[in-house]
Amino acid sequence: MASWQEFESQAPELAKAARRLMDTYTHKVLATLRKDGSPRVSGIETKLHDGELWTGSMPGAVKAADLRRDPRMAIHVTSRDPDRADPSSWEGDLKLSGRAVETTDERERAAYGISGSDSHLFRVELTEVAWTRVQGDELVITAWREGVGEREFRRK
Repeated sequence: MASWQEFESQAPELAKAARRLMDTYTHKVLATLRKDGSPRVSGIETKLHDGELWTGSMPGAVKAADLRRDPRMAIHVTSRDPDRADPSSWEGDLKLSGRAVETTDERERAAYGISGSDSHLFRVELTEVAWTRVQGDELVITAWREGVGEREFRRK
């Protein structure tokens, strides 16, 4: 699993685009796994701090229980719809996957702004990042995978 900083050093242009989308759109969608293995989606916010990607959760939230039981997760960052006359104006969407590791370290919790609370704080370790967008008449997917690196796919 890779930290945000490791991903950024391996795929700097993709990381720049990913960060722009993540900074532009506060609300994201988190996918976790329930006890029975079925998916659950929840709204979240994220923060990049000290080369790591973080997300928090209110005390007792089911998404925190899901992540504590099974840390596998995915995050989806969507953007505004494009001008129908110009599909290339779409910023695209971003998908990240990996695992979320809960931290109880008070220094890290204080840096995120939840020191002394019962809230949960998770560091996201990445295995995949994909940015999907339109260029001209092609769908373009730039993807990074841990151990594989960055690749680009184009479809008409």
